[in-house]
Amino acid sequence: MIQIHARYLPCLTRTDHNEATENLMLDRKFVLANLPLIERNIADRRSRPVDVALFADLEHQRLSIDKQLQQLRTETKALSRERTPDAALRGRELREQEKALREDLAETTARANELLAAIPNLTHPSTPIGGEDDGKVVGRSAVQPREFDFPIKDHADLASELGILDMAAGSRVAGAGFYFLQGEGVLLELALQRFALDRAIAEGYFPQIVPELANDSTLKGTGYAPRGDESNTYHIENEDLNLIATSEIVLCGRYADQVLEAAHLPIKLCGISHCFRTERAYGRATRGLFRVHQFNKVEMVILCRPDDSEELHQELLQIERGIFDDLELPYQVIDIASGDLGAPAYRKFDIEAWMPGRGDGGQYSEVTSASNCTDYQARRLNIRYKAEEGKRQPVHTLNGTALAVGRAMIALLENNQDALGNITVPNVLRPYLGGLNTITGTSIPRQ
Repeated sequence: MIQIHARYLPCLTRTDHNEATENLMLDRKFVLANLPLIERNIADRRSRPVDVALFADLEHQRLSIDKQLQQLRTETKALSRERTPDAALRGRELREQEKALREDLAETTARANELLAAIPNLTHPSTPIGGEDDGKVVGRSAVQPREFDFPIKDHADLASELGILDMAAGSRVAGAGFYFLQGEGVLLELALQRFALDRAIAEGYFPQIVPELANDSTLKGTGYAPRGDESNTYHIENEDLNLIATSEIVLCGRYADQVLEAAHLPIKLCGISHCFRTERAYGRATRGLFRVHQFNKVEMVILCRPDDSEELHQELLQIERGIFDDLELPYQVIDIASGDLGAPAYRKFDIEAWMPGRGDGGQYSEVTSASNCTDYQARRLNIRYKAEEGKRQPVHTLNGTALAVGRAMIALLENNQDALGNITVPNVLRPYLGGLNTITGTSIPRQ
């Protein structure tokens, strides 16, 4: 029997504004004290340029203004004890100066915060330096790519001919990049989803069906751009809401401004959701299910002590590898290069499954990722824990794809096809499909 533990769900206390400000200050101090490191890291990650020198100037201005405010308040407090006309006049002057300084402080802080928010996370020392094609292969499956003795088809043709996928109908109702799964395709999708969920639960991840909308602050806190040219999300017009690109966003966001008990860490969650992405790729790369605007995903998220995050990152990767090992699909593991990390990730591993119908003669393509975001998201969302010495410190957050169902389905269909265009169901999925061994498109009557 699968055991589900929810012991950590009530272990929250609400933070106050002063503590939130102090937590943010720690991050500012690090950046200010390590400007060359920050500039080099931005260059290595090929991130959008950030004027780090301007941030330093603004931060020095902010600190100077804040110091002046403290001095004014001290003088004002001392004057309040005097009951003379001169003291009253001086008090009014000080209050006017304080008002002007508060306005300057707010403007300077806002400008500094905008730059601070654009600075990406630091990068793991072992991460390869380079762009999208410079990731390093650090592991492979025991299963080797299959040698076919008949002309193969890609997943789009296979699924269409089996009657389990209708891209044309999806385009008619919602536009390119949407689709209908039907018949045995629906059952296969649900089988994959439940299989991945069961594996995550068995490893101690608490299942969640999550909201599929999130406000701007939650997206920003997790490192996603809710609007603008860099956004890959759908924004709801006239609302402070966005369709989520992954349940990671809301699984982290649910703990915003909370203080967690150290004894209850790590918190391990498993989110089931639809995911929505605008996706700007064109051409053959978008054929079929590979790059669509809506798909289902089972996502794992961890909140933990900083000392535990590297070990838990490996745990996420091993769970992902175990899922694809049991599906008997060939894959390779990539240590993603610095220029392809994305702002929140300190280090990221991708699993690329072999897709024999993709490209010219087949290719490995991404099906999962596992990222250690260290304290990058936690600082922005103000998620902390009570450390042993009593100090409240940011947690580390990690995320990993148990299964992005559409891409897993691509690999499954293409690797398991036979000469008749039918699909052999992996042994591990057959219990979820009522013992069905082969997908032929005829198990469910067509309309």
